[in-house]
Amino acid sequence: MSRTAEVAMSTLEEHIDVGVPIDSAWDSLHRVENYPRFIDGVRDAHAEAGGRAQLDIEAGGRARQMEVEASDRTGDRVLEWHTTQAPELRCSLTLHPIDQGNTRIQARLEYDPDTVRAAFGGPRGFAQANAIERLVRSDLEHFRDYAEQSR
Repeated sequence: MSRTAEVAMSTLEEHIDVGVPIDSAWDSLHRVENYPRFIDGVRDAHAEAGGRAQLDIEAGGRARQMEVEASDRTGDRVLEWHTTQAPELRCSLTLHPIDQGNTRIQARLEYDPDTVRAAFGGPRGFAQANAIERLVRSDLEHFRDYAEQSR
């Protein structure tokens, strides 16, 4: 009898308030070609058929390509994506209207610290978790700046 090892995924949740209406924030999240403007390490990005996107990434001194598969629930304003190969990353971005001109974006990232370290380098444990948290927070801040300047 064979067993499949369960991967211990870590979860990170962050949110940010953006000074744009929910429709503007939603549209900005769907412009894959502009991801390099607000996601650190993404050098190039383009959408492909079937809800897939190709990302050229540089992290930890390493360049690599990643393919992600995205799906969204437009009515619920939830965008979900996951990588199609290692490292396994899963993310959901949920948009909530604060008022007519402001939106809260809730990000939830699930990742395996060991495979992230193997793919991108860096220390293990607490220090790596802090680095990922800082990166996600920075990306959300960059997105806020991008969305607010684009309107």
